[in-house]
Amino acid sequence: MEMKKRINLELRNRAPEKVTELVLDNCRSSNGEIEGLNDSFKELEFLSMANVELTSLAKLPTLSKLRKLELSDNIISGGLEVLAERCPNLTYLNLSGNKIKDLGTVEALQNLKNLKSLDLFNCEITNLEDYRDSIFELLQQITYLDGFDQEDNEAPDSEDDDDEGDEDDDDEDEDEAGPPGEYEEEDDEDDGGSDLGEGEEEEEVGLSYLMKEEIQDEDDDDDYVEEGGDEEEEAEGVRGEKRKRDPEDEGEEEDD
Repeated sequence: MEMKKRINLELRNRAPEKVTELVLDNCRSSNGEIEGLNDSFKELEFLSMANVELTSLAKLPTLSKLRKLELSDNIISGGLEVLAERCPNLTYLNLSGNKIKDLGTVEALQNLKNLKSLDLFNCEITNLEDYRDSIFELLQQITYLDGFDQEDNEAPDSEDDDDEGDEDDDDEDEDEAGPPGEYEEEDDEDDGGSDLGEGEEEEEVGLSYLMKEEIQDEDDDDDYVEEGGDEEEEAEGVRGEKRKRDPEDEGEEEDD
């Protein structure tokens, strides 16, 4: 009962007309239907109802855009003609683990013209002699049965298909961006220009430094000359004083 309430709450909290994928695995159906799943899910493309104790598809809503339907591990034994009426655009159908026993039951799937992959694994029908050949002959529109084609090539995963699509998009983006070589050449030219500019700056700095040194040397020479001149003037002053003192000394001696 709690499971049923949870499922109903989940369905009601989502706007049906905007839902594209819906997983109801392990829920419990009531009288062949899950309450809340109805025709309002017009955009639904993927529906999974594995292990919900479905015995019939008679109450399956009309889902015209549905492409993938998972019905594994239920109790379905017939009535598959409903699928062509309610889900005409199915490309993938999983009925593994159900009660399908004979080819007559599967024959109803001939009207699913877009069906490409069918899974009947773990159904009693797989025990029939020439089971695979019979199914491929009966349903000529399908490519894969139980995950393999007629040559036993495994079917690609849908995730791998999506990855390939993403890689193609990446390649297109790279082509639009242009070949990388052009940008590399431009970068090299820019680097060369910057290197040249740095070299010129270094030369200018070197010349200015040398000129400053020469100017400093000249200033030092001038300072040396001026200092020498000051010493000479002091020496002449001393000599003058001696000259003045000598006559005075002589006069003092005469007085004595």
